[in-house]
Amino acid sequence: MKKNHVGLQAITLAAMLMLTSLPSEAAELSGAWATDGSMCGKIFAKKGDTISFKEASDIVGSGFIVDGKQLRGKGVRCEIKSKKVEGDFTHLIAACASNILLSSVQYSYKAVDENRIARVFPGMEGLEVLYDRCRF
Repeated sequence: MKKNHVGLQAITLAAMLMLTSLPSEAAELSGAWATDGSMCGKIFAKKGDTISFKEASDIVGSGFIVDGKQLRGKGVRCEIKSKKVEGDFTHLIAACASNILLSSVQYSYKAVDENRIARVFPGMEGLEVLYDRCRF
């Protein structure tokens, strides 16, 4: 059960990264994002231009990787299908797949600054999850 929960968190994180963007802005979001920027080195590995998840990354934190319109979490892959910007908020619809589930997921987020985003949950005011850009 924990594995499924981690997969959903990863989907959420990944989708949030891609969210802000028009195709020209997507490159700015490319890379790895973590719920705790100080844990980036324990969550992700970089070899050349490739970023991947470390084996036990879900023990130390949560994150996602953005590459174009593709979002990856630990055990899940998503593709952004649509995006709508309303003021400071961006709403996305992503098609996501894990080893056991195919689903359409809605994500909403706002950019805090160029290195931090906040996933928000419409209808649940005050609830948000922050993600920091990882630097390698």
